[in-house]
Amino acid sequence: MTLDEFNQAPVAEAGEKLAHCVAIPDWRDALVAARPFSSLAALLNQGDTLARQWDEQSLNQALSAHPRIGEKAQGNSKEAGLSRGEQASVNAQDRELKQALQAGNAAYEQRFGRVFLIRAKGRSGEEMLAELRRRLTNDPQQEQQEALDQLREITLLRLKETFV
Repeated sequence: MTLDEFNQAPVAEAGEKLAHCVAIPDWRDALVAARPFSSLAALLNQGDTLARQWDEQSLNQALSAHPRIGEKAQGNSKEAGLSRGEQASVNAQDRELKQALQAGNAAYEQRFGRVFLIRAKGRSGEEMLAELRRRLTNDPQQEQQEALDQLREITLLRLKETFV
C-alpha cells in the first residue's frame, strides 16, 4: 500500500495496515484519524508526536506483543515476523550470549516487573546485552522512560518500513 492508498483507505483497512507497528490501538486509531498525510515525513512526525504521549499503561499494553530479547517470536503474524527479523543478530548458536541474555532478562523482569525492550534492529547481540546490563542500574522512572523511548524507535522504524 502506498501512502496515497493509505490516505484514501477505509478506516478499518488503514488501521489494519498499521497493526504490526505497535500493539497500542489508540495510537493506531489516532494516526489513522489524522490522515491525509502529504508525505512520509509528515506521517512519521505525527506518529512520533502521538508516541510521545505514551505512558506506563501504553508500555505495558505494547509489551504484550514483544518477545524477550534472545527469544524468537512465535506465530505467523506480521509483527512476529518483524520481531524475528529485528532480533536476527542474536545468533542462536552462541550459547554463552543466549545464556547471558536469559539471565539478564530474568534480572530485568525481577527488578522492573516487565519484559526488557530495546530496538534490536541495527544492534548486535552483544550490544543489546551491554544495554540490558546498563539499564539494570536505572531507577524505575528512568527505566520506564528508556523503555518508552525504545518502543517509540521500534514503532517508527516499523511505520517507515511499511511505506518504503
